[in-house]
Amino acid sequence: MAGAAETGLLTDAVVYLAAAAAMVPLFTRARLGAVLGYLAGGVLIGPHVLGLIGDPASTLKFAEFGIVLLLFVIGLELKPSRLWSLRRDIFGLGTAQVLLCGAALTGVLLLLTSLSWQAALVVGLPLALSSTALVVQLLRERDQLNTPLGERVFSVLLLQDLAIVPLLTVVAALSRNPDPNAPEGWVQALYTVGALLGLVLAGRFVLNPMLRVIGTLGAREVFVVTALLTVLGSALLMASLGLSMALGAFVAGVMLADSSYRHELEADIEPFRGLLLGLFFLSVGMSLDLRVLWENVGLVLALVVALVLVKTAVMTGLARLFGSSWKEAFSTGLLLSQGGEFAFVVFGAATAGLLIAPGAASMFAAVVTLSMALTPPLLGLWRRWKARGVSSEGLALPEEAGEGAAIVVGYGRFGQIVTQMLHARGVEVTLIDVKPEQIERSNQFGWKVYYGDGFRVDVLRAAGAERAQLLVIAADGPWAPTRLLPIRDAFPQLEIVARAHDRRHYIDLRRADQELIVRELFLGAVEVGRMALRALGNDEEAVDAIEAEFRRRDAERLALQAATGDIMAGRDSVFRPGTSWTPEIALGEIPFAGVEAEKVS
Repeated sequence: MAGAAETGLLTDAVVYLAAAAAMVPLFTRARLGAVLGYLAGGVLIGPHVLGLIGDPASTLKFAEFGIVLLLFVIGLELKPSRLWSLRRDIFGLGTAQVLLCGAALTGVLLLLTSLSWQAALVVGLPLALSSTALVVQLLRERDQLNTPLGERVFSVLLLQDLAIVPLLTVVAALSRNPDPNAPEGWVQALYTVGALLGLVLAGRFVLNPMLRVIGTLGAREVFVVTALLTVLGSALLMASLGLSMALGAFVAGVMLADSSYRHELEADIEPFRGLLLGLFFLSVGMSLDLRVLWENVGLVLALVVALVLVKTAVMTGLARLFGSSWKEAFSTGLLLSQGGEFAFVVFGAATAGLLIAPGAASMFAAVVTLSMALTPPLLGLWRRWKARGVSSEGLALPEEAGEGAAIVVGYGRFGQIVTQMLHARGVEVTLIDVKPEQIERSNQFGWKVYYGDGFRVDVLRAAGAERAQLLVIAADGPWAPTRLLPIRDAFPQLEIVARAHDRRHYIDLRRADQELIVRELFLGAVEVGRMALRALGNDEEAVDAIEAEFRRRDAERLALQAATGDIMAGRDSVFRPGTSWTPEIALGEIPFAGVEAEKVS
């Protein structure tokens, strides 16, 4: 039988997985984000609510490997040349952020608490650092990591990781209980430079040749072991010097970014990264001491508000000085407005150095945790404000649009392709979407997309539908065909092209007298079918004939289904297993529906 230790470990694992499985989908569905779901799950199972997990501190230490793996994967995606191009943001903007936010937060602590200036300094400086795990996860969820905003934010986070050594040196210098075995500050700096140089050389002259040898063996499990050894070894090297483990893993990743094996490494690491990062956020939630929070609720809330406001204001101003627009600068400030995971380490060191009491350390840890929990909803509110509902004045058609202007409703993958083809002919296009995330992402890439419900007559009128010639409905999902009726009545001159979600949606649109319709997957699936036939040895003439016959049968079925409203009508004409159709007439005599979107006669 399993011992008590094994059973306890298994029980903890089940509790973690159950908390994640219950809370993350709930918060994701509520559009609050997976991170907030993990934090809430951690609070629920932690020692201060249900008490299912008794020692969150040990779990947090282990879960920090999730951050390590995350930074390694990011390093794999960031080549040294690209990292060098970010040096101005890393050392200029990053340094200014740490120093100014640290000074401002130290002043706030002196104003709101009874801490000495030494204690305020060792608390204020780590509060200037942000959560790499949280911010990078938010950027990845929104596909913003490789945008100008994402690169600027990540540059600041990278400098914050580099600032760990100076911060620990400050704590050691002010400590009332100094460690006699601790190295001098300049010695620690030499260790840091030596460790980074060692990682660079190891990546170039050891890791790449080793991966090449392992790759020739064809043993995937050995490759996985080597990938984990690379990450954990670099993290261990940094940790032994009192540095950030994540920084070591990041440098190792950058050194392998030009490697032929980087995609395999990323694929092998990804499952571990996701699990451990989720465990990290669960652990942060578990560490929230609700008793301390309740006893100091007024001060804690005041400190949380001050932390978010100060960091947002300082970072917004600095980002503007470094060339960001106001909106991008404010987004940068909000993304970096929370406290970070490294603060927990510094608070522990400050407690050991008799600079702050254990109760104060717990209170400041609660401030950090709450600020992390605030970041996702604040970002959501900011995105909605940027893409807020518009009136006629807020969504005016550019004057130069002219009589040939088109309107595209829905700027996802489908709408983007349509828009590019229209732009290729010089057509002015007004873009409308209802998803704030899509609008923000498109605007970052230089596309002006307006927020609004593109099926509303007043929104379309504001977009210039009375002067436009074309309306393309590229919206996701099976929207109701009846929504086209008021649009046709209000703008009879508009040619409307509609995207159908599936066959049933296509039939419903046809029955609602919509003429130009394209099923979103039809053309792509037909092309894959052609490729499959060619791959099996069929010549081009046979492939063309089979496609033409399939299209003819499909068009007949659609016409019959639209006339009767019965999705099963015409099913006898479907090619079934055992069918071996051979054209009996010349290819040129076969009715060929080369374009599905054609007017219904």
